[in-house]
Amino acid sequence: MAKPTPLSGFPELLPAQRYVEQQVVATLARTFELHGFANVETRAVEPLDQLLRKGDTSKEVYVLRRLQEDDSSKDKGIGLHFDLTVPFARFVLENAGKLEFPFRRYQIQKVWRGERPQEGRFREFTQADIDIVGRDTLPFHHDVEVARVMLEALGRLDFLPGFRLQVNNRKLIQGFYAGLGVTGEGIDEVMRLVDKLDKLPAEKVRELLLTEAGVSEDQADKALALATIRASDDSFVKQVRDLGVSHELLDEGLDELATLVRACAPLTTERTRIEADLSIARGLDYYTGTVFETRLDGYESLGSICSGGRYDALASDGRTTYPGVGISLGLSRLLVTLVQRGVLTADRSVPSVVLVAVTDEESRAEADAIATALRAREIPCEVAPTAAKFGKQIRHAERRGIPYVWFRQDDGTSEVKDIRSGNQVAADPATWQPPNEDLRPQVVTTIDEGESK
Repeated sequence: MAKPTPLSGFPELLPAQRYVEQQVVATLARTFELHGFANVETRAVEPLDQLLRKGDTSKEVYVLRRLQEDDSSKDKGIGLHFDLTVPFARFVLENAGKLEFPFRRYQIQKVWRGERPQEGRFREFTQADIDIVGRDTLPFHHDVEVARVMLEALGRLDFLPGFRLQVNNRKLIQGFYAGLGVTGEGIDEVMRLVDKLDKLPAEKVRELLLTEAGVSEDQADKALALATIRASDDSFVKQVRDLGVSHELLDEGLDELATLVRACAPLTTERTRIEADLSIARGLDYYTGTVFETRLDGYESLGSICSGGRYDALASDGRTTYPGVGISLGLSRLLVTLVQRGVLTADRSVPSVVLVAVTDEESRAEADAIATALRAREIPCEVAPTAAKFGKQIRHAERRGIPYVWFRQDDGTSEVKDIRSGNQVAADPATWQPPNEDLRPQVVTTIDEGESK
């Protein structure tokens, strides 16, 4: 078989790198469950009419069909999901009679997008979502809750760089534009263009507002002035008021956003911060209130690695509406760059903490018995693959990052050696216990000189 060619956009991790991802997933799951979120997994495919009606993502959908299908039209209506929110909305509708509302779920799963691969953007990647969905109504305090839960979860990932959770409210910006005199579809168009400020210079966005949205110069200037407002507390309210625009929807959005920022303040640290950023709108059209984006300190070029918001009409069966609020962490976007650059790894590539040495093949059964006794006490271990000289078996453990080698003596007793220090002591497989820090691989963080910290 010829050497395979790497397939871009479909990241694969080496064992030590994969361990980092597993630790992040486990930490997130523990945090979400502490707040009462139940885990679900949805199917990988959804009907195309569902995938294509939610915002400007139609060009990113992978269509699914069977290779040997004579009539390809039979499968042309199915595509791989590009996020976990649209599948979750369908899941809620199909299972509404079996769920207790408000329903709280977390989901950590693969998604697929047919976009051009680049750093931080992949065709296949993992997301971690939390959502709270109500029946007909969902109080605003749940918007605050999902923000607080994600701040807590990010704060527990202490081996990662810091995060800045940026929040805004679409009621605020829609009400502001309406107060400027922008009407109808023009509001959505202005919002869409202003949302490009993280990719285009302000002068270019202003030009697009004038030519594509058809607003006046004064309207464009005030829309851009609103988008420049940033604050780590509720001082943004006065900054918006000073722009001289008034509207009932604007008042509602300002009040909600200020409430959220104040409620999250007790959870902020030097590593996890919250910021009202009035340029944030989110591109998908189902968001109706609070919106979130998150930047990773020192890696702002990756864009938002954690985003979401409030959606009041994403799920509806025509009689009942299921409003929700959620936030999604792009695990692959967050981790793949860091592990591939060597910023994050594990201190060993295997879970084994002990290698049980084999004196000769005739005594392998005794070595297996020792390993079984250790595993019965939740100590990961493996038996040496060959009965080579002990020096070679120790080097085998070193290459795999295994810190301890176990030796069975001729008289039936045992000794265990810490090959890092050279210390060797008598040990009993029924009672010996490694230090907690050695029991599982540990995530190791290094400084990436290629990024400013």
